[in-house]
Amino acid sequence: MAANVTKENFKEIINTDKPVLLDFWASWCMPCRMIAPSIENISEKYAGKAVVGKVNIDEQRSLAEQFGVMSIPSVFVIKNGKVISSAVGVQPQKYYESILEKAIAG
Repeated sequence: MAANVTKENFKEIINTDKPVLLDFWASWCMPCRMIAPSIENISEKYAGKAVVGKVNIDEQRSLAEQFGVMSIPSVFVIKNGKVISSAVGVQPQKYYESILEKAIAG
């Protein structure tokens, strides 16, 4: 299950040797709801290889601002504390997996 990311646990979540996939979303966002099952599937599929988290932009505005989120859903892949890939809008699950795979491999 994807972790609920807040400003309180953000540093703990990204301070890992594993890649981190963060999904910035909101409950009122239909495209966010569309990718939610994919994000959960990725969370289960990559358990132990990567960390998957969800950031509710309505509750965590400071994190959304920190990442410059202008549209949702926005998905970021972070490795060693740096954003190495991002995607805005609905993408197929395979796309999110491919950017995560690159982070795991490299």
